[in-house]
Amino acid sequence: MLSPTEPAPARKSIPQVDFELDDFDADEEKYLDFYRQVAVNEDMLVPLAEHHTPNSAHSYYIVFDRTATYGHPGMPQYVAVHLKRDREKETFDFEQAQLPLPAMAQSWLIHRGCPPDAIGLNPELRPTPADETTRALERRLAGDGDHYAMGYSYTYDDPDDMVTVVALRALDERTLSQFRVVVEEVDTDAWTHTLREGGFDTVGAALQWCDDRLTGDAGPLPPVRPAAAAAAAAACPAGVARAPAPRPPGRSR
Repeated sequence: MLSPTEPAPARKSIPQVDFELDDFDADEEKYLDFYRQVAVNEDMLVPLAEHHTPNSAHSYYIVFDRTATYGHPGMPQYVAVHLKRDREKETFDFEQAQLPLPAMAQSWLIHRGCPPDAIGLNPELRPTPADETTRALERRLAGDGDHYAMGYSYTYDDPDDMVTVVALRALDERTLSQFRVVVEEVDTDAWTHTLREGGFDTVGAALQWCDDRLTGDAGPLPPVRPAAAAAAAAACPAGVARAPAPRPPGRSR
């Protein structure tokens, strides 16, 4: 993720996003909705990826919101935007989602029609993957993101410990380790990031690990259990409550 206070060293100037809606003002209420939900801080949105279909009938964006955690600690910093334009009527429609990880934003757009190979992230605008384990997990999250429901996330943007934790529930109850935690950690000196995944038997255990990581007390992530172990634990609770509001970690920011 990008630091909200300063970019990585020796990087080019940060570009600004252009949603190309200057000629689309017929539906004033829709434009106001878009402004409130997406473009209110447009000059602070960094375009990490975008794709446009012929005639820009559909546009797909992943942007980094540098204001996301200002006054709202823990909020997701990435916004996925799907724009649909009607050039004859000069109107547009849109969907948007705030998500804690870029791979989850890619998945959200892919499942709204964006070609998977067209929404790659600009490598100059975010930390690079530190290893192949990170790359592989990012590819899987981008491709299989609709297999999981997000129950909780928290983005901690302290330059001394930049970390994002995400708790997920597999929608298929037969899957391995139904409750997962994905954690991204950024090395601000090397400007790289790692992504790791752990498996849990209950939602409570997954959320507790997230809280422990945010306070610096977490042990290693437990491994994702093999299929046989998952079948033996079929009696685990299956539901996860709707995502709670982000909770601040138990230390000062």
